[in-house]
Amino acid sequence: MRLNKFIAASTDLSRRAADAAIAAGRVVVNGKMAEQGMDVTETDAVSLDGRLIRLVVQNITIMLNKPVGYVVSKNGQGSDTVYDLLPDEYQQLNPVGRLDKDSSGLLLFTNDGQLAHSLTHPSKQKMKVYEVTLDKPLQPLHHQMLVDYGVRLEDGPSKFAELRWIGKNDGTEWMVVMHEGRNRQIRRTFDALGYTVQTLHRTHFGNFGLGDLPSGKLRKVTV
Repeated sequence: MRLNKFIAASTDLSRRAADAAIAAGRVVVNGKMAEQGMDVTETDAVSLDGRLIRLVVQNITIMLNKPVGYVVSKNGQGSDTVYDLLPDEYQQLNPVGRLDKDSSGLLLFTNDGQLAHSLTHPSKQKMKVYEVTLDKPLQPLHHQMLVDYGVRLEDGPSKFAELRWIGKNDGTEWMVVMHEGRNRQIRRTFDALGYTVQTLHRTHFGNFGLGDLPSGKLRKVTV
């Protein structure tokens, strides 16, 4: 981070006033007189008028309505990534959980480690809600299996907390509620019973809801 930005974020000075303070010799970094345009990190000792100042990090959380076709990674290895949809000021935020490339919907980014832990740690059991379209109608017996007993996958049993029909008449559109979220778990669970998930869209994650946020757009959220 540029030194003038560091000072502005840590004091009541503007960046211009911070530049003036640096030019006047009022700023010391790691025991040496500061220079214009230098970069500093949170680990550097920065003093203004002999007083050590600390960077005040503001917690930021945003919600993205992820489109299909984007991977949740900074390095897409040839694929588009969700970071292609974020402006520069949000590039340092970390995703909370994952959605696979073929899935869409609610994806959170934050620099708040405590929030990320509260949403993703298995012990917290946060609710996740998805809208799923299958390639064929779900049979009543399979519906009962998924909510009462679950199915066994290679990484352990998989059971839905709730499975509710949301379509009109063909039995292919369902709302899935889960309290866990292993890799591609919903797709693999239906696949174990002979169904292919054609679309998967997350609408809720814990207390956060997607609402009417358009695909590919984002908004800041209050925690």
